[in-house]
Formats: sequence, structure tokens, C-alpha cells
Amino acid sequence: MAVELDVFVGNTTIMDEEVYQLWLDGYTVNDAVRVRMEGGVLEECEATADVLHSDTMDQYRTFQMCERLLHSPAKLANQLLFQIPPHRQAMLIERYYAFDDAFVREVLGKKLSKGTKKDLDDISSKTGVTLKSCRRQFDNFKRVFKVVEELKGPLVENIRQHFILSDKLARDYAAIVFFANNRFETGKRKLLYLTFQDFAFCAGQLINNWTVGAVDNMVEDMDVDLDKEFLQELKELKILITDKDLLDQHKRSLIFTLNITIIHTNLTLTATFLCLNLSRGLVNIAAKLTNTKDVRDFFIDLVEKFIEPCRSDRWTAADMRLFLTHYTNSAHILDTFKHQNVWDRYMGVVKSCIFKMYHD
Repeated sequence: MAVELDVFVGNTTIMDEEVYQLWLDGYTVNDAVRVRMEGGVLEECEATADVLHSDTMDQYRTFQMCERLLHSPAKLANQLLFQIPPHRQAMLIERYYAFDDAFVREVLGKKLSKGTKKDLDDISSKTGVTLKSCRRQFDNFKRVFKVVEELKGPLVENIRQHFILSDKLARDYAAIVFFANNRFETGKRKLLYLTFQDFAFCAGQLINNWTVGAVDNMVEDMDVDLDKEFLQELKELKILITDKDLLDQHKRSLIFTLNITIIHTNLTLTATFLCLNLSRGLVNIAAKLTNTKDVRDFFIDLVEKFIEPCRSDRWTAADMRLFLTHYTNSAHILDTFKHQNVWDRYMGVVKSCIFKMYHD
């Protein structure tokens, strides 16, 4: 019995984006076929289930062969085995290095080691992300970390150039690398309301203002390590609460300014006394950042010593912004306070992080 076949020959590698996403998400071939059938692909293409299974399996093989190139994305453009147009290469790379927010939130700030990798089974069960996808995402985090941790130059740019990622994704990876390097605590119960993007924003603020690279763009590890000299200088801010004259001047200036604007806010006069405790908390956080443990607890300290007291006193986000603005500016009129630059560098980041972390 004669069989007629339509044959098309070309040199461009055919890749279905939907199938690629199913592969990235950790679906087996059979599960991917089921999803495609439920999506109506058989009716759309007038194909049989066997043809769909064969097509899916063929594409899975192609993706598996491409995976080693995706580990070093620059190689994808220079290889000759697969003829893939540039726009399709960009899609393959971007999606391969994309990650689930639920997954990254579980590993953010943890050491990218075998110990953490052993927890992926539990993380998969907790987040609903397949174990295969969890492993891919974790291995991507670790791969990027190893490549960029010793490079000079801006962290985001290094990631973007070496892995050919979009600016947004490169910034997200910079946050992951930065948190892994400094081991910031993100998993405590009081921090669980914060999303990955909340932390990523704060990471950007810290990288741009508190790292060595913020003042010298030619040092090694510039955007990965915090500026130890700056952290030592933060101890000098303690004079704001230990020097009685400065304390009284700062207090009078702050309360006077708040009292002038208080009629336009929900703040009460008694709230100004809370302001003094908030001031003490912020200065103490600064003074302790020379200790590794206190650096790791930076975000939990902001929540416990500032955000929770404001919430307890029913401050709105606008109230909190008003206080922080006046609090920062009031230090500028203290004649004997000689650490204005350190103060501004510290409070600029603290204000931005608190604004992001304070959810009404």
C-alpha cells in the first residue's frame, strides 16, 4: 500500500515556545502531550496523538541538546549545529534563566551550596514548582554567582554581558547574587510578607550606595561586598543619641518640624515621643553593622525597630514618609554634627528600603 508524505527540508531549527516552556517547567513528555491536547492542538493542526507525541519528544531532545549551550549563552550565537535566529536565541536564553518568584523567595539569602540543594525536594512541595524546575533555577543562580563574584565592574552589567539577559532579569540576578554573598536573613516569620521584588529593590539600593563600587568602580568584588570602611564610619552616628546636647537639638528640631505639619496628617502629639524611640532604633542599627550577624539581620531589624512600632501606632505610609523626611533633614542643622555625608549615605538607603517594605 502506497503512503504519501509531504516533506519539507530546511535548516532552521523549529522550536515551539509552548513546548519549550513545558520543558522548562519540568513536565515529562507524556504530561506535555496531555497539556497540548487539552489546549486543542490536535484540532488546530489536524494531527493524531501519535504525531503529537513524536513532535513533543523530538523537541524535548532538541532542548536537551541546546541546554549545554544555554549554560554559556554566548556560545549559542557562535555554534553551527542549530540554526536559530537571533530573536529566538534571545527568547531561549531569557526563558531558561527566568525563575519562579515563589521559588527564589525560599532560597533568597541562603548559601548556594549542596546543603541548600538538598532542601529542594521540600521547597518543590511547598511552592508547587516541579523538582526539575527547582534544580534548573538553583543551578542557574549558582552558575551566575560563580561567574561574576570575582569580576571587576558593575554587577548588573557583568551579568547582562556574560549571560545576555535583559536589564530587568540581570538586575534580579544581581539581587540574588548580592543576597547570597552577604547572607541576609529573609526567611524569618516577620519578613514573610515581603516579596522577592521588595528585596530586589532594596538590594539595588544597597549595591548602588553601600558597596565599595559605589565610590570606586575599579575595585574587585565592587558590587558584591559592602564597603567595610563605610560600615566602620557608621559607628560615628551614635553620637546622635549619646551626646546630650546633640540629642536635645535633634529632638527639638524634629518635634518642632513635626508639630508644624502635624495638622495635615494622622500623627498625634504623643506620636512625637515614639519618634525618639524610632531615632534610637535607626542609629543603633547603623552602629552595629560592623558585625556580620547584624548585617545579616538588617531587614529584620528594620521591621522590629521601625516598621512594627509605626504599625502599632497606626501610622500610615504617608505618616512614616513624613517622619523619615523630617528626621533625615533635621540632622543637617546640627552645628556640631560632623558626619553629614555618612548620615545621608546611610539614611538614603534606609528610607528607600523602609518605603518599599512598609505595606499599609
